[in-house]
Amino acid sequence: MNLDTSSTILNDETEIFEETNVENVEIPVEIDRKTGVSFPIKLSDGKELKAIGLRKKNVFGLSLKIYSFAIYADNQVLVGVVKSSEHPSKTTEEMYKAVIDSAVGITVRMVIVFRHLTMVMVRKYFNEGLGAGIRKLGGAKSNDLTKRILGEATDDIKLTPGSEIEITCLPGYVMETKVCGKAVNKFESELLCRAFIYMYLGDDPLDKEAKEKFGMTLLSLS
Repeated sequence: MNLDTSSTILNDETEIFEETNVENVEIPVEIDRKTGVSFPIKLSDGKELKAIGLRKKNVFGLSLKIYSFAIYADNQVLVGVVKSSEHPSKTTEEMYKAVIDSAVGITVRMVIVFRHLTMVMVRKYFNEGLGAGIRKLGGAKSNDLTKRILGEATDDIKLTPGSEIEITCLPGYVMETKVCGKAVNKFESELLCRAFIYMYLGDDPLDKEAKEKFGMTLLSLS
C-alpha cells in the first residue's frame, strides 16, 4: 500500500513538473532592428512570424516612428492560397492579391513606440489607411465601418511605449481587435478585412520591406 501511495505521489509530482516546464518554455523572438521591439516567432494559436515592419507618419516635415508591427500567418493556409502559382522566380502582385482577397487568417501585432500616441490619433490613422484601402478595392468609404475596428476602445486608454494593439482577420472575414490584451470588438466584414491586409500588402504598403519579406514566404510555399 505504501509503495502504491508513493508511486501515486511521484506520478503527480512528475505531471506538475512537466506542466510547469511547458509553461516556462521560452519562445524565441525576432527583434526589429529599427526600434528594438521584440516579437515572438510563433503565437499561441500556431501562426508564425512572416515579417516585421515599422509604421511611420510624417508630421510637420518630421518622420515619426509610430509603431513596430509583426505579421503572422499559418503556413498551411497560405499554401492553399498560393498553390496554384507556377513556381514563379519572384513575387507578383497577383500573389499578394490572392492573400488580400482570401480569408487566410492573418494577425498583425502592433507595438507602440511613439511616446505621445493617443487613441484619438490611432483612430485617425486607421481611418485614413483603411479608407484608402477600401477605395482602392472598389468600395465606398464609410466612417462608421472604419471606426468599428477599434470598437469599444475608449479614448482615455493610455498608449505608452510597449502597449500592444493586435488585429486578426479570422477565417470567414471575421475581424477581432485587442487593445492592451483586452478584446474590444469582433465582427464580420469582408471589405474591412481585405482593406486592413491591403494596408500591409497592397500597392502602397506601410512598410515596403515588410511586404517584400512576406512575399519571400509566399515564394517558399509556392
